[in-house]
Amino acid sequence: MITFVGAICLLIVGYYVYSKVVERIFGIDDDRETPAYTKEDGMDYMPMSWWKGSLIQLLNIAGLGPIFGAVLGALYGPVAFIWIVIGSIFAGAVHDYFSGMMSLRHNGEQYPSLVGRYLGKGAKGTINIISIVLMILVAAAFTAGPAQLMAQVTPLSFTMCLVVIFAYFVLAAVLPVNKIIGRIYPIFGVILIMMAVSIGIGLFFMDNPIPNLTMANLHPDNLPLWPLLMITVSCGAISGFHSTQSPIIARTMKKESDGKKVFYGAMIAEGVIALIWAAAGMTFFGNTGGLQGALAAGGPSGVVNEISSSLLGTFGGVLAIIGVIILPITTGDTSLRSSRMMLADLFVKKDKKGNGGKGKTLLLTAVVATPTFLLTQIDYTFLWRYVGFTNQLVATVMLWTAAMYLVKKHKFHWICSLPALFMTMTVSTYLFLAPEGFELPYNVSMMFGAGITALTAGWFGYQLWKARRSNPVTVEQVA
Repeated sequence: MITFVGAICLLIVGYYVYSKVVERIFGIDDDRETPAYTKEDGMDYMPMSWWKGSLIQLLNIAGLGPIFGAVLGALYGPVAFIWIVIGSIFAGAVHDYFSGMMSLRHNGEQYPSLVGRYLGKGAKGTINIISIVLMILVAAAFTAGPAQLMAQVTPLSFTMCLVVIFAYFVLAAVLPVNKIIGRIYPIFGVILIMMAVSIGIGLFFMDNPIPNLTMANLHPDNLPLWPLLMITVSCGAISGFHSTQSPIIARTMKKESDGKKVFYGAMIAEGVIALIWAAAGMTFFGNTGGLQGALAAGGPSGVVNEISSSLLGTFGGVLAIIGVIILPITTGDTSLRSSRMMLADLFVKKDKKGNGGKGKTLLLTAVVATPTFLLTQIDYTFLWRYVGFTNQLVATVMLWTAAMYLVKKHKFHWICSLPALFMTMTVSTYLFLAPEGFELPYNVSMMFGAGITALTAGWFGYQLWKARRSNPVTVEQVA
């Protein structure tokens, strides 16, 4: 269990050490009044305690992502631990921190608006469409599964379960943030943590040991490790979906110093959850072959249910049912809330107080809820393949947005630009390699991916040169 325990320790150390580096480079200012006070509207903007914001943020960004994704990533063996640790500390948590703090600095702006500020109007228009599509896909993917399980354990039909879930979605999307999300999400966040901690403790009492990383299992047979692992395990390492959720909490923060706990900390917590479920997946069924058979038989939901019930008995079974039903639903409702907020920013003319009207809020909610409902009729695995690529594309764009922000502020951009380069290569190669992409041979996909990455690096180098030439850094700015 050395690799597993060491990975958890590294995540904790990463939070206490690297988060301070990121915070110092960003430059917090607790004397600056936050949008929760300057734009308070009783709907989306209102002050909320940091601990409540942290639990809501964890639930918003996590749901079943770090559970299902980590279980699928366990097929690659212990090397998944390494990606979760490195991805969480140096990419995912940095991505989440900047998406939240940049929104905070710009009056709670949505992710596409931040992209427009630092990458241009063309990028903003494109990413608006991609972001809304991503959130609709996520909401659909995380709705069908819970509805199926509800239909199995209740007298309701699958369609009726969908109707119940979407009725809740509408309420959560149109009511003020403190009515449903602010009250019950912290409770669900505690359930998510309890579920992971209970499974983590149970792992120490299993007959099968958690495998350590060795040279022999570093690269699993017949599975191209890169870039497939980085797309499969997104939540728990780095996920672009998080950048669409961070503005929800950015609009409720009382001071900037809370950002490290709320944004960076929630991502590290998600990484710990992903480590636990990856370890459970590669251990419980004896080996990755056993896990593959279990996934083929019952899918990720069946695997989670079997692990929870076997390790924790009745208590684990109840937790699994609660988790598989509630956690994805809470991801779906905030997805629709965020997409509704983005559409409002695009099409709704607000009054002097920033209000757009309740009727328009309901209309915009219906606009995004309708295609989501229709997509729930499509096979989950088909949806998830497109979620994976779109998700990591959004993450890559957010990292480049943060890098340009640091360039314009004459700050150390490498904490964002290096992971942005890595993710550019990952996403580009996957696009040419994957069945839902061009399905080209591996070597050819690598060449195209490297070419796109080189062009992107050249563009960024030009932007860096242009920024320094037009506005040279001064001694005072360095200080």
